[in-house]
Order: sequence, then structure tokens, then C-alpha cells
Amino acid sequence: MAEAHQAVAFQFTVTPDGIDLQLSHEALKQIYLSGLHSWKKKFIRFKNGLITGVYPASPSSWLIVVVGVMSTMYAKIDPSLGIIAKINRTLDTTGYMSSPTKNIVSGILFGTGLWVALIVTMRYSLKMLLSYHGWMFAEHGKMSRATMIWMCMVKIFSGRKPMLYSFQTSLPRLPVPAVKDTVSRYLESVRPLMKEEEFKRMTALAQDFAVSLGPRLQWYLKLKSWWATNYVSDWWEEYVYLRGRGPLMVNSNYYAMDFLYITPTHIQAARAGNGIHAILLYRRQLDREEIKPILLLGSTVPLCSAQWERMFNTSRIPGEETDTIQHLRDSKHIVVFHKGRYFKVWLYHDGRLLKPREIEQQMQRILDDPSEPQAGEAKLAALTAGERVPWAKCRQAYFGRGKNKQSLDAVEKAAFFVTLDETEQGYRREDPDTSLDSYAKSLLHGGCTDRWFDKSFTFIVFKNGKMGMNAEHSWADAPIVGHLWEYVMSTDCFQLGYAEDGHCKGDTNPNIPYPTRLQWDIPEECQEVIETSLNTANILASDVDFHSFPFHTFGKGLIKKCRTSPDAFVQLALQLAHYKDMGKFCLTYEASMTRLFREGRTETVRSCSIESCNFVLAMVDPTQTVKQKLRLFKLASEKHQHLYRLAMTGSGIDRHLFCLYVVSKYLAVDSPFLKEVLSEPWRLSTSQTPQQQAELFDLEKYPECVSSGGGFGPVADDGYGVSYILVGENLINFHISSKFSSPETDSHRFGKHLKQAMSDIMALFGFSSNSRKEFH
Repeated sequence: MAEAHQAVAFQFTVTPDGIDLQLSHEALKQIYLSGLHSWKKKFIRFKNGLITGVYPASPSSWLIVVVGVMSTMYAKIDPSLGIIAKINRTLDTTGYMSSPTKNIVSGILFGTGLWVALIVTMRYSLKMLLSYHGWMFAEHGKMSRATMIWMCMVKIFSGRKPMLYSFQTSLPRLPVPAVKDTVSRYLESVRPLMKEEEFKRMTALAQDFAVSLGPRLQWYLKLKSWWATNYVSDWWEEYVYLRGRGPLMVNSNYYAMDFLYITPTHIQAARAGNGIHAILLYRRQLDREEIKPILLLGSTVPLCSAQWERMFNTSRIPGEETDTIQHLRDSKHIVVFHKGRYFKVWLYHDGRLLKPREIEQQMQRILDDPSEPQAGEAKLAALTAGERVPWAKCRQAYFGRGKNKQSLDAVEKAAFFVTLDETEQGYRREDPDTSLDSYAKSLLHGGCTDRWFDKSFTFIVFKNGKMGMNAEHSWADAPIVGHLWEYVMSTDCFQLGYAEDGHCKGDTNPNIPYPTRLQWDIPEECQEVIETSLNTANILASDVDFHSFPFHTFGKGLIKKCRTSPDAFVQLALQLAHYKDMGKFCLTYEASMTRLFREGRTETVRSCSIESCNFVLAMVDPTQTVKQKLRLFKLASEKHQHLYRLAMTGSGIDRHLFCLYVVSKYLAVDSPFLKEVLSEPWRLSTSQTPQQQAELFDLEKYPECVSSGGGFGPVADDGYGVSYILVGENLINFHISSKFSSPETDSHRFGKHLKQAMSDIMALFGFSSNSRKEFH
């Protein structure tokens, strides 16, 4: 009971001689160290806020400017064109200062004003420079002299050693495209998907909207773009994510996988120890803003970093009409789920972060705990897997007070959620298909009761040492979680490592208090709601048809030798595979990012274009020659890259139309055009998982340390969801999802068509997948 004794700072008893006070020095020490830790974090935040606030200048540059001004004053030169003299005369009216003091104060005030003016000028100049996107549309591998001069100017105004949020105030705002341009691009995108009569009808609706209601809605949108930081992001978060009343599981949350081939240790507690410690190291870097901002074009053009702000200490809170995102500045604990029980684990001891071996010790204590779940506890997380309204009502009725509120607060205010899973998962060479499919489904939905789907992310460690992550989507997009996950995998494997016996390096610490069981008092009425949510979640989870596989035949190295974009190549292969699978074309969604702009998130690339359809039809036409197919492939590839660049630079279609639709709802006006556009289903939803920190993985030295990427559920009930990651030069991992309930879809069948489509396209360049020879 030593840990229970140390949990209180003092004890007292009443005696005839008075009150006998017994202080616990250990507990007081922990309180002192905890307070010291909090003040350190506050100081670091203040310092970082100051450095970021004056960027692209630096705090030390103030001294240089002020000293320079004072030096010219003492040299009898007035650098202010009379402004210092006016400040002097104003100070004269106070009557409190001597003449030398007034000169010094006047010089400091003018120097400070000049310094602020220089900061504003540099920041505005950088914003204007970053508003230029002509470099994106230049031919690959060629750079004009104007672009080179522009790059030099950007680097001059970008300052030195930027922190994570240094560029935020210098990023341009997302521009609002012209209504006629958006409508024109929309009609072009649906032309190959509609019959002649249907397209004529849609053209009439679109043209009428562009000249009648469209300009009125656009005026309000322009007004918002001038007032708000980003005219899309807040509405996108609210209406696409937070107002959705369906289950988050499968429909919204996504997952990330471990290394494909290797597992550094098969000891579950040890893998959890290193993994949790690596995540906390990343959080510490994030708190200190030491994570480098993502830069494109040879470390020149910054991307928005706003989405990092809510990575930790964040939970989605259910509501009857809309959810909210609860984010805390700090959290000193995590909550761990194992065998239907919830444990609170403190992350600090003696004023420092727990070491990997100490975290492993805490995880092992949980694994060894023989206690049984309390009534309703084992299935409690099913509330986060089911419909949102029952969960919101249940939370309000049964979790608003007492021990239930305390325990739920512990979960929702935790740094993140951890699941010690009872199953074994991962890629097995003797059964590659089934093993990866099972692994993907486990990460996507698990048993529906063992992931807290409302947390920003759930870190999952399986019984055999494999790990993964399930992430909630509203607070950020996949590249942000991917950045964290790359760091965690590389830190776990290459920096922290394991002892020869498979345990974390270091020693255990018996003085660390045991994890605390969370206490619940769940009434039968609430348990009935839990069972209903679980039934909903089970039906949804069992309907997911998943196929995850590595494509070894070739990778982006060979694709780049074909002088085409690897992403365009894969997207055209997806179009060919879908046509062979379904016998028709469909509206296709590819996620692009708009983080070149402040608070940018995503935009849609409509990958199914007139050019891609022409190419696909040529591929299935035996009368077409290889030369004709290659010509059509080049046109389709160039078109796709152009659409992608338009989306990245704020000239996409779907976010603009979405915002116009929101404005129409606020104005209570009906638009048949917008209503029809936003009701069209995305039967092929695709996304590339980017590798953002390739320097963390030396694949030449450690070729087995390749990532598996991640995936998501199908967007349409009768469609496919496809995620892919291009790993190194010779591997592409695919994750395909669909629903068993749809008679039209089959993920494994689509996977076979996709493999064949990839090889068929590469064969156009003279490469044989059978012989694995280099193409001509």
C-alpha cells in the first residue's frame, strides 16, 4: 500500500493534546516537482510565443536596431527625419526626465518602432511572395530564371531557424475562385460520366446558377474570406465532421500500420513502453515548437502547421445536434484499456518523463492485473463506435456527476488513449492476404469496444508486439498523424531500441505508483444503450470488406523513369482497374492539400477526367496501338497533374461549391444545382499517404524497415476506398475497402484488377512484370 500512502500529502489525527499533523515528504516532493514542470512549460510557451511573434526577425535584432539608432544619434546624425525630436518634445511635457534620459528614451522608442515596422514589412513581403504559385505549373525538372529569383527572395525574407509556427502569419489566405471558373471546371469533370441528355440538363442548371444565384452567394463568401483566416476550414470541420450523426468508426476514423516485415520485439509491454515514450518525446518537441515546419521546393515554400495544435490532450465530445472538440493545454496522464478495464497511468515521476523501461513496467502491471471489469465497463467504448445522438444523451444522463464523470474526464482529458489488444496481428509471409486484411480491420474497428474512437488518436499494441494507430478525423488530416507515426516508428526502432532479451533498455523503478483502475457505476438503462450502440457498430464492422497488400513488382523509381508523376500513374491505374471491375466510370475523389494557405486542409482532385477515360478505353481496345495508348497516357497524366496543382493552389471545385451551398442554407434559398452536386456519391475515394521524413528511414541500410501505410473505410455503400503509400523506390502498399453488403463490389477482385492495371500500363513502356527486366 506504499503507493496509496504516497498519493496524499498529509494525514492527521485528533488527540487530547491537539491535532497531530503527519506530512508525507515524498508526496510534497512530487507536488513541488509537478509545479516546477508546469512553470517550465509556461516559460517555454512564453519564449516560443515571443520568437514566433516577431518572426521573420528575431528578438536579438531589436537590440541591433536600437543600438544602431543610438549610435547615429551620438554621431549627431538624425536617422528618424525629425521623429526622434518630436518624441523628445512630447516627453518634455512630462517634466520628469533629464535631457540625456529623454534622448535615450526617444532613441529606444524610435528604434523599437522602426524594428516593428521592419517586421511588418518583411512579413507582408513574404506573404506576397508566397502568394505566387507559378512554380507549381512549370515543367518538371525545369526552373525559369524568374522562379529562381523568386526562390532567393523567399529565402531572404524567411528568416533563420524557423520554428513550427513561425510562418503562420506570413502564409497567404485561401483565394475564392470565380463562380464561372468553378462551374466550368465542374462541367468538364462530369462530362465523361453523364449521357448527352443528362449533361445538357446539368449544363443548363449550372449556367443558370452562374449568372443568377451564384454571384449573390459569392458576395457573402468573399466577405467571409476577407474577415476569416480561411473561408473553408471552419465550415468544413463543423458540417462535414462535427455535425455528422453517424458512427465515427469506419465512416470517419482512419488507421496507420506498423512496419510491414519486422517487429523489433514480440513483448507487448516492451513495445508499448518504447512506443508511448516515443509519442511523448514527439509531444515534448511539439510543446517546444521544435518540430521543423514542412517546406516544399528545396526547403523554400512552407506549409501551414495549424493542424498540429490539437494533436494531443484532445477529445471529440458528442452532442445531440453537433459535436465539439475539447482540447487542453497539457495532460499528465494516459488511459490504457485492457481486457475490458480502464487504467489511468501517470506519465511523470520525480518531475521527469517516465523512461521506456518504466512505462513497460506500468504496462506489464496492467497486463498482470487479475481484476474483472465492472458492470458495463467492458463494452463502454462501444458508445463511441455507434450513432452520435444516443451517445450524447447517454453521456448527459449518466456521466455528468460522481465517479462516472471523474472516470470519463480521465479518458477525455488524457494525452491520448492506449489499447493493449488481446489479439495477434501483422503481416505473415505464409499467409500474406488474410494476415494483412485482418490487421487492417483490427486497426479500423477492432472489436468495437476496445478503441476510444472520440480521442484524437488511439495507440494500439497487439499481443505479439505489433502496433498501430486509429485516428479521429475532425481535428486534423492524415499527413499530420503520419508525421507523428513516422517519428514514432523510427525512434522506437533506431534510437530507443531494445535489450537482447526484448525488453526496453534501462531499469525498472519500484517506487513508481501502480496504474489506477477507473471506477464506473453504469446503470442498467445505460448498459442497454451500450448494447444498442454495440449492435450498430458490429453490423457496420462486419460489413467492411478489406484487402491490404504490398505491390512489389515495381515502385516509384521505375515510374519516374517513365517521365511521369508516380501519383498520376497510380491514379490512372485505379481508373483502369475500376473500369475493368465495374465496366463503367465513376466520380472519383483524390484528397489533395491546401496547406500552402493559412489553416488550409484539403481539396478534391476529380481524377476521372475526359483524358483519363480516353486512355482507359484505349487500354481495353485491342485495335489501339501501343504508340496511341502512350500518347493518351501522357495526355491523361499531364491533365491529372494540372488538376492536382489547381487543387493545391486554391482553384479546386468542391470546397468552393460546398461553401456556396452553406451560404445558401444560411440565406434559406434553394439551389437545384448545388443540391444535385453535393448529393453525387464518390464511388471511388482515394488518397496517397505521403512519406514526409524519408531521412528517418535508411532503406538502403535497412531495406526491411518499410512502412505499411494506412487506410480508411469506403465512402459510398457501393463504392471503394483506396489508400496507397509509395515506399522507397521499389514498393507500393495498397489498402482497399468496400462493403460485403454491396453486390457490385469486392475488394479482393478490385485488388487483382489493380495489380494487373499497374503491370499493363508499365508494359506500354517495354517493362515485363514477369521477367522483371528494366524497360527499354
